[in-house]
Amino acid sequence: MKIQFREGLLFTEVTIKYNGHSKLVKDVVIDTGASHTLISQDAVDDIDIRATRDDHFITSFGIGGEEHAFIKTVDSIEVGDYVITDVELDFTSFKYHNINGLLGLDVLLKGKFNIDLFHLELKRLQ
Repeated sequence: MKIQFREGLLFTEVTIKYNGHSKLVKDVVIDTGASHTLISQDAVDDIDIRATRDDHFITSFGIGGEEHAFIKTVDSIEVGDYVITDVELDFTSFKYHNINGLLGLDVLLKGKFNIDLFHLELKRLQ
């Protein structure tokens, strides 16, 4: 699948399915430095992905400082034609309004993705 290189970052899109609803989330950064995929809560609020007292809450630390998120199991995440079902994803409020998430190593490694920087494509090794 084609990816975009802009503002010094690699962008793609993912589809999140939750409780029978589906949402295409654009402007997701491919982040090989992120151990987990992290999606903006604002980007999926309209399909009722919200923090509840039953969710697990985490704090992560990185270059940008301290971030708080909640973990929720979604029906699936789709990256191109690759689908992972019943997957736990992290959700948080993003400070950067042009980014709706980070596609992390949990999904990239499981899907055996290869980032082709010459052709700007995200490919899966078969």
